[in-house]
This record gives sequence, C-alpha cells and structure tokens, in this order.
Amino acid sequence: MNQPLLQTSIQSLKRIHQGKVRDIYDIDANTMLLVSTDRLSAFDVILPTGIANKGAMLTQMANFWFEKLKDIVPNHLTGINPNSVVTNPAEQAQLGARAVVVKKLKALPIEAIVRGYLVGSGWKEYKAKGTVCGIELPAGLQEASKLPAPIFTPSSKAAVGEHDENISLRQCADLIGQDMADQVANAAIALYKAAADYALTRGIIIADTKFEFGLDANGVLHVMDEVLTPDSSRFWPASSYVVGQNPPSYDKQFVRDWLESTGWNKTAPAPELPADVAQKTSEKYMEAFERLTGHALRID
Repeated sequence: MNQPLLQTSIQSLKRIHQGKVRDIYDIDANTMLLVSTDRLSAFDVILPTGIANKGAMLTQMANFWFEKLKDIVPNHLTGINPNSVVTNPAEQAQLGARAVVVKKLKALPIEAIVRGYLVGSGWKEYKAKGTVCGIELPAGLQEASKLPAPIFTPSSKAAVGEHDENISLRQCADLIGQDMADQVANAAIALYKAAADYALTRGIIIADTKFEFGLDANGVLHVMDEVLTPDSSRFWPASSYVVGQNPPSYDKQFVRDWLESTGWNKTAPAPELPADVAQKTSEKYMEAFERLTGHALRID
C-alpha cells in the first residue's frame, strides 16, 4: 500500500483547476495534464483521509475503458507521455501511473447519467411516483430490478462542495440544445450498453454510471474526464445480485455507510476515516479493477 497522495505540486506547469479528485495543469493551447489524486469525496465533501492507490486505479481503469470503447465516441486522450511535459524528477514522481495528457475540450454543463437498474434515488422516486427523473416506468418493479432498457437521466454539474441536481430531458435540451442533447443521450447509452455487456462477462453488473462530454474545436462530441470507474459508477458483484435487495457494491458505498453511522451532518469538514475503512475501500477498488481489466494495477 502506498502512502495516499492528497495534493500535487507541479511547479513547472500552471494549475488551472482542482476538482474533488483531479488536479488539472495547463500545457498549451490544445492540451492539459490530468492528475488523479487519492482524494475521496462523499456526499459532495472531500474527505481528509486518502485511499491508497486510488488515483492510479482511476486513471488506469478509465484508460482501459477509453481504449475498449473508442469506436463508439472519441475520447479526450492524446497518447502523449506525461513525463514528456513534466521533466523535473521530483514532479514526475507525483505522476506515476496516475496522470494523462488530454485534449482541451469545451465541457458540456451536464452530467450524462445512465441507469440500467432501479436503485438509489431512482428507486426512491419510483416508489413515490412510478417514475425516475420524470421518466415513466412499468408498474411492479422492485429495488435493484433491471430496467426494460437503460435510461438517460441527466443532472446539472455542480461546483466543488455543492450538490449535482437531477434535471429533466427538457431542461437538458434547454441547456445544450435538442440536437446535442440527443447526441449525448445516444452516446451515453451506447457506451453504457457496451460496457455493461462486457462487465457481465467479468462477473460485474454496472447498475448505473455517469459520463461527462465535451466538444473539440470542430464541434465533435468527445467523452472526457473519467469513465466507468468506481467513483462514477455503481458496480455490483453478479454472484450476489438478488432482485429486491440493494447488493453490496465496489464503489464508495462502504465509506458512505460508515459516514452515515457516525451521525455526520454531510457538510465540511468530514471526519477522518478509520484505517480499516480506508484500507477496505482501497481493496474494493482494487478488486473491481483487477476483475474488469484482467491485470494487476501499476502503482509506480
């Protein structure tokens, strides 16, 4: 287990954004450096405790999916070696296998959520109204039921520390235009279907996931940020899946459950995680990575 990296300091490049997990540095007019730290957020609050090897796992899992799904929609990867843009050895040591050089894209102001199973906030809404994000579903579904077909349920993109909010398909179209909303919905569902079919062959159900999209200078839609990681998806072991129950997951649910048990009010600052909770979370992430990719994580 490596010591978690909570903060990067790449002095040779200008940092242009710090997200919940990723630090982003400017390279030139067309590219930037994305470094995934070991920070963990829950309930939209960054926790003071890092998760060992998480950043390397997120980067390598996303890269695995970008390669597998590249024929469905272009992605933000450039193929440029991060060590070619950061040459200071001390700075290179922060990159390891957790950094990528990506295209600068114009990010769309939505998150593209695809749900294949009825769980979480979708299950709560369905019980109350028979809908998920305003989309009518058949009667008689249970918790964790597989939906008749995956559904696109967009949300707004919130700033760090604020909450994303589900929006209607009409609100999505108002934000980005109907044609672009249709493009995003079609791309997101195609990505989800391909990934979910593959994951089942590895013994994992992808219950739901979220994608982020951006446009290049020619207006071409690209998938960006990260894809199909335990941070952005709900992974269930297929072997323990039972309709009517919310299965154990490979995502942050283990941490969320512990935080809920403490009585924390879900506003900053968050409590420190016990060592065993942090280690168990790292192990769950690692298991998901190895099962899906079929190989061990690089942690250099």
